[in-house]
Amino acid sequence: MSSMTRVVIAVGGSVLVPSLEAHRLKEWAETLIRIHKAGIQVFAVVGGGGEARRYIGACRDIGLDEANSDEIGIMVTRINAALLIGALKEYAYPRVAESYLQAKEFGVSGRIVVMGGVIPGQTTDAVSAALAEETGSSVMINMTAVDGIYSADPKKDPNAKKFDTMTPQQLIDLIMKERMNAGSNMVIDLVAAKVTERSGIPIAVIDGRNPKLLEDAVIDGKFNGTIVGETAVSFPLK
Repeated sequence: MSSMTRVVIAVGGSVLVPSLEAHRLKEWAETLIRIHKAGIQVFAVVGGGGEARRYIGACRDIGLDEANSDEIGIMVTRINAALLIGALKEYAYPRVAESYLQAKEFGVSGRIVVMGGVIPGQTTDAVSAALAEETGSSVMINMTAVDGIYSADPKKDPNAKKFDTMTPQQLIDLIMKERMNAGSNMVIDLVAAKVTERSGIPIAVIDGRNPKLLEDAVIDGKFNGTIVGETAVSFPLK
């Protein structure tokens, strides 16, 4: 792969394809192309979003086990990834990477590489953290439906405090505390946090509901989210 700065961008399905009718594929493609044109090598990992949840709900209705339901969820993430590749046109490698090795191979082209899920039981957050480690990326950026990591769910707790920075261990402690509460939905999953702790590659959490915020951070250095890591990330990325 080239020596240019590499970044893994986890694009939550809930912000890319909240539903097929409300997709934001063109908007996201335009943002990723502008980052690519700024001389940064982009690996995008796409989540399943609402459509994957609908399919998994149907799997449960017919009595399918969790591993097989997960496999179908992964297929949906790959359909979303294929749609994003279509929107990126010639700027993307034309195939969805189905493994970390494939993503690295496709990256040799210098084009934007897009992938979805990989194996059952692993979220696209975890895939993104592992891919950042495999590709020697500077940072893994998590674009999700909130503007950072909070001490509690800000929708339920008006006193929830937003973190500007935190260590991987602090994130792991927070996730473990939240997991004790049924129905909790953390911004980052535990596997991703542990991979980040191991790799030393920081995670930046940015509000993905507005793709322009990604551009503002990566190209212009205006970052307003949470950074998880022992080492600082300096935006803009060079």
